[in-house]
Amino acid sequence: MSITMPSAAVEGIQLTVTPFRADAVIGTIGLPALLQLVPSPKLEEDKRAMKFSPGAMRRHAEIRSLVQRTLKSTQKGRNVAGYARYIASGINGDFGSGWSTPPITLWLAGEPGAVSEELVPGSGIRKITLLAGSPVVAIDGETQVTALHELYDDPEQYGTTHEALGAVRLPFELYWGLGVEDARQIFYDRNVEGVPVAKNLAMSMDQRDFGTQLAHRIAEAVKVENDGKMIPFSKLVQSRKRQLTKADPELLTLSALRVLVVTTIYGRAGLGQSSSTIRSTDLPTGVTAEQIERRVVPLLSALLSHLYPQLAARSAASAPAVLAGIGIAAHQATDWATAGIPLTETDLLNLLSGIRWEREARYWDGIAASANAAGVLNFGGGAKDSGGRVADAVLYPDTESGRKIRGQ
Repeated sequence: MSITMPSAAVEGIQLTVTPFRADAVIGTIGLPALLQLVPSPKLEEDKRAMKFSPGAMRRHAEIRSLVQRTLKSTQKGRNVAGYARYIASGINGDFGSGWSTPPITLWLAGEPGAVSEELVPGSGIRKITLLAGSPVVAIDGETQVTALHELYDDPEQYGTTHEALGAVRLPFELYWGLGVEDARQIFYDRNVEGVPVAKNLAMSMDQRDFGTQLAHRIAEAVKVENDGKMIPFSKLVQSRKRQLTKADPELLTLSALRVLVVTTIYGRAGLGQSSSTIRSTDLPTGVTAEQIERRVVPLLSALLSHLYPQLAARSAASAPAVLAGIGIAAHQATDWATAGIPLTETDLLNLLSGIRWEREARYWDGIAASANAAGVLNFGGGAKDSGGRVADAVLYPDTESGRKIRGQ
């Protein structure tokens, strides 16, 4: 007696997707399914582990190497643990709704095992089936995939659980039927063609960053007269651009104000912190966030009120490098400054009062800016390049640079 064989139903990972071109779809996928579909890039770079891995994983590692950068001993690899902590905090609800990870771009080196008819006529929505062992590579978002593997391998280390991770769904786009050259091109386009956000501007958008929080509070605390009306200084702070033009009504960028805050907190060490996220655990030793806020907000509020006429005149006082130097000087008026000359708020304002703020080479060339042959100043060097020189000129009036910015 013979038994009828089952129909040749395609088995594998089924995804509900919407096409946006003939060879590409978008959708969401559960975290465990994604990790089953895309092996750990970190594991695939472990030559010893690969030696004893199944053939399918070794083939996957070979295909991945054709279109992806290495993780080992690179900044990309060093970012993995921090990314895993960020994702875990988001999943645990630590950030509320204020967190996000980008969609993962996947490439299937082949074709789907099956594609269904439209689930809803006219919608384009279909189910596709990816065969077990299909070589699916993350050509964009691989650091995120690696971080997700780290999380799932040891959730307790990151303060989460397999149950919480099992409920996570991730957005993706999937391309198939492309050659290696096209997959490489997509990798290039995603990583190069887009205009990257300047780090300082990105930092000024980080609402969990302590420096950004204080910058917002200070801008709201200061009240100034503008066109005959008293308004909060925040109305004159540009938060969407890194640089101002002459046509902009704002007087400062938020990133420049943040530099002033950060150097006030850290002193000269703040120049290196200007493009780094500041958490409560990163503050100077022996001082709390509350103590810093109680001192820095009123101190910089008084300082901005003092400088407002110069800022309104768009003088050198508004340049990020100059604000960085002023912040280093303001650090000497904090309770936690451990080196240099202690200052009171009055001392600080007196040091600033004698400075010539005009954007002229005779005052600022070689200190906060460089002048061309025609004597036109360029303040483009930035806080890290010039902040220390400005601080020395502000703090030490009897030095050559101190006399120069005071017109002596």
